[in-house]
This record gives sequence, structure tokens and C-alpha cells, in this order.
Amino acid sequence: MALGLVSVPLALAAQTAAPGAETDWRRANEAVGQLKRGHADVLKWEQANVPPPALQGPVAEGIKLLTVEDVTRQAWRNHRDLARPLARLGTANEARVATGRWTDIDPVLQRKVDDMDEVLHVAVQARKAWLQALAARQSLAHHQAIVLAADLASELGQRMVNVGNWSALQQARVQLVQSSAQMALARAQYAATQAQATLIRTLGLTGNVTNVTLPEALPELPPELVLPDVWRQKAQAVQAQLPEAEGLRNQANFSLALAAYQASHALAKGTRDAQKTQEFISEETVLRYNGMLSSVWDVLDASRNQSQAAIDAIAAQRDFWIAEADLQWVLQGGAPDSFVALGGGGEAATPAAH
Repeated sequence: MALGLVSVPLALAAQTAAPGAETDWRRANEAVGQLKRGHADVLKWEQANVPPPALQGPVAEGIKLLTVEDVTRQAWRNHRDLARPLARLGTANEARVATGRWTDIDPVLQRKVDDMDEVLHVAVQARKAWLQALAARQSLAHHQAIVLAADLASELGQRMVNVGNWSALQQARVQLVQSSAQMALARAQYAATQAQATLIRTLGLTGNVTNVTLPEALPELPPELVLPDVWRQKAQAVQAQLPEAEGLRNQANFSLALAAYQASHALAKGTRDAQKTQEFISEETVLRYNGMLSSVWDVLDASRNQSQAAIDAIAAQRDFWIAEADLQWVLQGGAPDSFVALGGGGEAATPAAH
């Protein structure tokens, strides 16, 4: 888990170090200064106090979907009519599709294997639903961290009002931040519930499975993208196997899919860099706080900003893998209904050519 709550334990320690005692700005600093091991204490506190994502249940209640292959094969099991085309694909090509290595498949198979398009359609829909559910669940802990930081700020502000160090106006502003964080968490919890239900429905497991076990995080970004010319060669190969009208539509869809793939990778790298910068800011703010050079409000702000940066990075990473799935599908002759809306919550928005 990223150090999303790097500052929250410090503020909490300031509130709980001396229960019942006067809690003002000076006492908060003095209590926080008792954390002598820095990040070791922070991590220890996080492990003991941060609640796990709300939807992660026991394995016995559902099934394990830890990889792209897991979710693809589970989706195929619900479509027994695909047994014949899968058999015609052969073990090696079936494994390529299941593990997401579609571009390693000879595009000639698109015309030779009946229902090949349905095999791929089922695989890509399951893969995208899995990515949505995984990202939604992964973001929950960071939303919870933002709420915790906002709750601590509100509590500290109220105590400062009580001892006359703050005005009601100052506290009202902090309470607005707290309310906004709580509403964002509620939306994130609903989004995670909805994404899990969509995944279960896509896999044909509604009524049979109430929960799924997902990995802790999305797959890492590839360090470098495949060169556009390589993709174009693959696109031309598949278009040569299609009737003229379908080939023209595929050409248009390829342009959209490649643009989404390239832009989503750039955005994912940018948000990842921003996340690292926010982590640095949080660490430096904690050091300055321990040295009495910054305020508890600076620490809490840094904590919230770091958690928000993590949420943004997760969304961008999800968008990239969805765009990558669409591109691979197009390179096998597929036609997505629409393409991912970058920064728009991951919902597909750009219409495909039909």
C-alpha cells in the first residue's frame, strides 16, 4: 500500500496522546514529536488502524479472479457454445487470447474459425469489467484515507474553537472539506459495488456468486509503448482478411483505438509522476512538522493531496489497460461500441465507427 496516510497518524497522535487534556496547536506539536522512528511508526499505525477495502470478502463467498487469464477463462465457461471455436483455435492460441496476447495470433484465423469474433468479444468484455472492478476497489482505501484526514482536521478545529484559538468561520471551512470527502467516499463505495455487480453479471455468475477476490492492484504500466508503425502493420494484416466495407470500418476504429492507447499511456505516466511528487511532498512536510517548521494543517493537506493523487493514478492506469484491450480487439477485427473517455471515470465515450 502506498504511503497514502503518511501524515494522518501524526495528527491522530496529537489528538489521542493525552485524552481529556487541553488540545491546542502547541500541544499537538509536542505530542507529535514523540514519534521518534518516523515512517516506521507511521506504517505501524496504518497497519493497525486503516480499515481494509469494504468489498474484499472471504474467498469462500466467491471466486478468485487474480489475473486476466482467470477472468477470461471464467467468462468462457459461461458460454458453452464457444467450446467448438476454442478447440479449433488450439491450445496455444487459446492461451494467447486468455492471457491478453492477442496480437501474437495470426489474423487469418479470424476468417477460418467460426465464432472467433464471439470468443474475442466475450474475452474483452470480461477483461474490461475486471479492470473496472479492480480499479474501483483499489481506490477505496485512498478515499477512506482522505475521509480520515478530514475527520481529524474537523476534530482538531472544533477543539481549537472550544479553547478560543479558532473562529466558527474557520471551522466551517474545515467541515465543508470533511463533508466533501465523505460524499466522495460514498460515491466510491457505490461505484465499487456497481463495478463488482457488473463483473459478476458479465461472467454470468449472478445468483451464484456474491463476491469475487481480486488482486491488490492493477497491472503495472509497460515501460515503453509499441511503436505506431508496428501497430499499423498488424492493422493492415487484419484489414486484408476483411471484406472491403469491414476493412474500412476497421481502419477508422484502429485510428481511434491507437489514439486512445497513446494518450492514455501518456496520462497514466503523468499521474504516476504526480503521485510520486505528492509522496515526496508528504514526506518533507512530515519532516518539517517534526522540526516545528510547518503546521498540522499542512500535514493534513499533504495527506489528502497524496491520497487524491493515488486515486487519479489508479484511474489513469485503468484507462490505459482498457484502451489497450480495445486496441488489441480492433487488431483482431473487433469493433468496440465506443472507446474509453480519458479522465471521465473510465466509461467508454468515443463512438466507434460502424
